[in-house]
Amino acid sequence: MTARTMFDRIWEAHVVAEEEGEILLYVDRALIHEGSSHAFAALKRRGQKVARPHQVFAFTDHYVPTSGRDRGIAGIAVDEIRNMVIAQHENTKLHGIRLFGFDDPAQGILHIVPPEQGITQPGMLICGADSHTSTHGAFGSIAFGIGASDMTHVLATQATWQRKPKTLRITVDGELGFGVAPKDIILAVIAKIGAAGGVGHAIEYAGSTFRRMSMEGRMTVCNMSIEAGARCGMIAPDDTTFAYLDGRPWAPKRGVEWDAAMALWQSLPSDAGAEFDREVMLDAAQIEPMVTWGVNPEMAGAVGGSVPDPKNAPDERRRSDWAMALDYMGLKAGMALQDIRIDRVFIGSCTNSRIEDIRAAAEVAKRGKAVVPAWVVPGSQTVKRQAEAEGLDRILTTAGFEWRDPGCSLCTAINGDQLKPGERCASTSNRNFRNRQGPGGRTHLVSPAMAAAAAIKGHFADVREILK
Repeated sequence: MTARTMFDRIWEAHVVAEEEGEILLYVDRALIHEGSSHAFAALKRRGQKVARPHQVFAFTDHYVPTSGRDRGIAGIAVDEIRNMVIAQHENTKLHGIRLFGFDDPAQGILHIVPPEQGITQPGMLICGADSHTSTHGAFGSIAFGIGASDMTHVLATQATWQRKPKTLRITVDGELGFGVAPKDIILAVIAKIGAAGGVGHAIEYAGSTFRRMSMEGRMTVCNMSIEAGARCGMIAPDDTTFAYLDGRPWAPKRGVEWDAAMALWQSLPSDAGAEFDREVMLDAAQIEPMVTWGVNPEMAGAVGGSVPDPKNAPDERRRSDWAMALDYMGLKAGMALQDIRIDRVFIGSCTNSRIEDIRAAAEVAKRGKAVVPAWVVPGSQTVKRQAEAEGLDRILTTAGFEWRDPGCSLCTAINGDQLKPGERCASTSNRNFRNRQGPGGRTHLVSPAMAAAAAIKGHFADVREILK
């Protein structure tokens, strides 16, 4: 029998039909947020209903404020956002969809809540109304974002038309050095292969480094697969995956149901000898804490390095890109990354707002005081409660950090949380494009610990020196 990749195995199990190179795939989970009202409007115009509402899950996260939540939905200051949240409640109730809404004790980001609730499981095909749906691939699933019209089709049929991507295996072996985080790994990967290095591919992350990694770390890595241009990212399920899922509300229950699920889950990993269209390898020991200096995640370097000179770019395209990036970011070639002063810090987003991320930030925060405004935004109410039970919120607030309510917040900057023109932010989010965090805002991507270090120093600093 021909050795098969995990991606091929899951893909083939979901094929419904094929026509002229387009493949109709069955969708196990559809994830939507409060900005998905257009899909419900389209269904209404067509006189259609949601085909399988029990496989659709809705989340209030992108637009909701992350402060002043005690006033309830009526207290949302922006009329458009308030009406969007109200419409979401009405639409999900009408169609019988489970909503993790504004007042729900499990409310949070659509890439944080499904894993912690056990909604995300190995072997599934998951579509979300957000590009970072790739996060869920950390469980050994095929997960990707789709547009508005595609989501309408999924809601109406529980299927989606797609073209099959190629496969790319990225292997990272070895033990990470002190102070190096999963966020540093994915930034190092993107710096190596480029922001378009994964275009047309599904990435499988393999190697001893990922096998030792927690589920939180794996989700961070898979989350940013899309920033390398990939269709999705995934990691083979193993004992770490199974232990994480065991006992979660939507996960299979112990007994016959669990045993059947395990039989499937354990059959998913790529076969020995399976061939990939491309292979890339990195040595974990060579990865250091990273900082982006430009306007895409590829423009990144180790914290001990410096801003590169466009004159030294490997080709004319990148020479031009680097020059324009430095102009927008207000940086000079050759300056040390640790000399870059910042105006704000944001710790949150679907990339880095889980309990491990909050713990990492608090571990650094307790060694100083924030000298710039610094927000910590947990990814869900569940994370928020756990952090507070561990006293992490008190550590952070004592150090001058602001502890906020769950939501996408400053990552998307569509909810009132945004940078002022020219403000420079150390951010644990996933995108550093021009204007991403607000018109004229300048974003530097870092790990939670590196962000906390920047908050207490006022400039980028090597977190390893602080933690020693």
